Amino acid sequence: MNDFFKTIRNFLTVFLPKQKCYSPHTIRSYRDALNLLIEFLRTEKDLSVSEITFALIDRAMICDFLDWLQEHRHCGTTTRNQRLNALKSFFRYAGMLDCTLMAVHMEVGTVPVKKEQRKLVEFLSEKALETLLHEPDTSKQIGLRNRFIMILMYDTAARCQELLDLRVDDFILSGKTPFVYLSGKGGKTRAVPLMEKTLLHYHQYLDIFHPAQTRQSDDLLFYTVIHGQRCRMSPDNVASFMKIYGAAASVKAKDIPKRVHPHQMRHTRAIHLYRSGMPLPLLAEFLGHSNINTTNIYAYADTEMKRAAIEKSIHPTAPAEIIQPIWKNDDETILKLSGLH
Repeated sequence: MNDFFKTIRNFLTVFLPKQKCYSPHTIRSYRDALNLLIEFLRTEKDLSVSEITFALIDRAMICDFLDWLQEHRHCGTTTRNQRLNALKSFFRYAGMLDCTLMAVHMEVGTVPVKKEQRKLVEFLSEKALETLLHEPDTSKQIGLRNRFIMILMYDTAARCQELLDLRVDDFILSGKTPFVYLSGKGGKTRAVPLMEKTLLHYHQYLDIFHPAQTRQSDDLLFYTVIHGQRCRMSPDNVASFMKIYGAAASVKAKDIPKRVHPHQMRHTRAIHLYRSGMPLPLLAEFLGHSNINTTNIYAYADTEMKRAAIEKSIHPTAPAEIIQPIWKNDDETILKLSGLH
């Protein structure tokens, strides 16, 4: 094994999980970036695995790889930048282990991230949300489950994977304020309060899908049954039924986006809370954002609040409103103010 692959092994199996304590999802992302680089070198540079070494890596090579990601694999700018940051971390680690590789690390470090165009945040209005939540056929168990998933996703503003990772004992219903523990990116856990109406749907769901006589505290809250066995539900499953409900709801509500997807519920809840007056620092904590700059997208996105603020303000060139005195053309009021009545 040459030094390049030996360093990769230590980076993925020791440094990231044991020293940096990164989550399996983050490590998988780093692994994907390195696998793609190796695929690029094999297919585009016609190199065998044994020929891939640190000596091949320079700024031009990394730039070619990033262009290949966008042109041949049709990756977006966000994905391109994620892959680049993963590679920069790897070559920084390699430089830490061997000072002769610091030159490689410094050269890769000069590759800039590509500027991203700010995307509009798509969310549902209150009316559109209500229309969407009425689409599932709750006379059937699967429809009741799907509606509860969407309700819980909205109420907690959870990411889809956070929701699918929930277990029965993650819900704490004792005490004055019931809440649920959500495990987010980087293994960070946050407690999110639950609304009273959501709890009604939760108990209804629990009685059907987790009967008291067979309920285990560590059971996955949401699951699918395959060949009689309970299996973890996939995000694709949620995305699939939400797409169907969204298409049906768009016929009834014109303001429903063309594509309805799980993360939209998170955006929708965030916008609704922001409109209701929740400060951005508190909203960032509610959403599990480690950087408040991530939360600022909701301040930029809310055109309705901007419109309302503009309407409340008086245009500087507009004539000032003339306030008529209460006594004008009212003889009785004039006499009372004069003390004559």
